[in-house]
Amino acid sequence: MYLKMVHISEDEAMIHLLPKEVVCPKSIPRASNMSHATRLRGGIYFVETSDRTSLTFQAMCAVESTARAHPDVKIKILMKGLTGQGKQEKHFGISFLSCFPNVEFLPLDFGKLFNNTPLNYWFSKAASQRELLDYPTLSDACRLAILWKTGGIYLDTDFIILKNLEKLTNAIGMQSLYTLNGAFLTFQPQHKFIELCMKDFVAKYSYWFYGHQGPQLLTRVFKKWCSIRRLRDKKSCRGVNVLPKEAFYPVDWQDWKKYFEVIDPTEMGMFFKDSYGVHLWNKKSQGQSPVTGSLLEQLQVKHCPTTSTIMKMYL
Repeated sequence: MYLKMVHISEDEAMIHLLPKEVVCPKSIPRASNMSHATRLRGGIYFVETSDRTSLTFQAMCAVESTARAHPDVKIKILMKGLTGQGKQEKHFGISFLSCFPNVEFLPLDFGKLFNNTPLNYWFSKAASQRELLDYPTLSDACRLAILWKTGGIYLDTDFIILKNLEKLTNAIGMQSLYTLNGAFLTFQPQHKFIELCMKDFVAKYSYWFYGHQGPQLLTRVFKKWCSIRRLRDKKSCRGVNVLPKEAFYPVDWQDWKKYFEVIDPTEMGMFFKDSYGVHLWNKKSQGQSPVTGSLLEQLQVKHCPTTSTIMKMYL
């Protein structure tokens, strides 16, 4: 998870008006059997690489929709801002999401996370030289280290999750005919593909090219992994599965405004019938308020209903 602070959106401005603590709504699902056997022993991860400990409404929706779709799986939100000494300031988002019995907030310590991984040398060198490290680059590194160490699922916070993801194994989503995207990743621990991604991250590190350590890295490593020149030449190989674009990126980033267009409710089911989740392209859509009856608003009402209700009270 990363939230690049280009400007203060209406969403972020209103977050500061929310109460610091909440009484858990009755609409929150009760505790389920967390000892229930699940393939996702590593859990599902969200990451906040900045020092902020407040969450936007979109981040709350992402976590709520994921928690509701996976009642028997631990949802872990790792936040750098929780690693400081002393008493932490309370925030609405943490208080609200902690009402879900399968959601937990944990400190994100870069040193500990990257230790004993191929990324450790890169991070130590960058930190010692005070090299510019932006939030997206750190997020790209964190997701690889987490999945390599513990396995599980990584998600960006500009998702709305529609279905349970537990049956997906060692998988990446296709963003387009030419590019893979790491906003969703699921891998078993110590997977060789993730190890190769970390090694490529270090060997070909470039701060100056956006996406070089993210989508472009995954795309070039997968091509090498499968010995292909074009993504369309191979959908899966050597135990790594590439999911079709519809699975997580049904709307192209160039068409992000579609989320704010009014749509007939009867069309919703067909529109996302092959989707596990919907990526909202936060880099483009941040600062936009949902429109009543829009695609986004209907998704929020159905998949993160409590967050949706709170949003309508404050936006």
